Amino acid sequence: MIKNWCLTIVLFFLCSNLLLAQAPAWGGGADQNDLSFGFCFSYVSNYYKIVKKPDWRNPYFDQGVNRYITDSVKGISSNPTPGFAIGFITRYRLTEHIEARVTPSLVFADRSLYYTYDTPSQDVTKSVQTTTVDFPLEFKLKSDRIQDFRGYILGGIKYSQTVGRGQDQSNIDPLSRNVKNLNGFGSWEAGLGCDIYFEYFKLSPEIKIANSFGNVLSPGNEPFSAPISKLSLHTIMFSLYFE
Repeated sequence: MIKNWCLTIVLFFLCSNLLLAQAPAWGGGADQNDLSFGFCFSYVSNYYKIVKKPDWRNPYFDQGVNRYITDSVKGISSNPTPGFAIGFITRYRLTEHIEARVTPSLVFADRSLYYTYDTPSQDVTKSVQTTTVDFPLEFKLKSDRIQDFRGYILGGIKYSQTVGRGQDQSNIDPLSRNVKNLNGFGSWEAGLGCDIYFEYFKLSPEIKIANSFGNVLSPGNEPFSAPISKLSLHTIMFSLYFE
């Protein structure tokens, strides 16, 4: 019995040494070329950072009917809403540890604002339904490779452009109108991830945050836009990159 255990332990260490002695995975040759391409899938979570006007609690007065159509506002908040994105990656190696990359993506992610009033029956959630094309330019700082693994951090900027035209709300009842965002805006990005090398491809799990520059709110005199001075979009993305 003792001999069997000893033999098992010896075989275990021999196999471990053989595995560690194996040559690192090729990774599809992604790191052997200065220029490489791939694709990505992302989970997206959006929410707004809200700056309210000094008089944001005031009821909304509709000049069309010459009366107040909402009660006093108690609160405005934004909860994270999920979405997803698909895209492509173009990577260019600048040095052994620095890369530049462009990752244009099609993003399907709604945003929401929740309004509460002194009259609870008026409480409402307003969704901003958007499909955007993102054009990020990022720089990636990589660690040394350890076997089939290396870590990295990244940062950059991106421009987001809304696809399609929004609905004309001029003939819609004011209480049925949605909050509008700018069709295009810029953001900064920062994140971290790791490269995992397989024989025929490289997989890179990555988590990243993005915050918009300036105000993404499209000004309007509607019940749900009037109390807000500024909206900033905060995004968290978890992505899988394949090269």
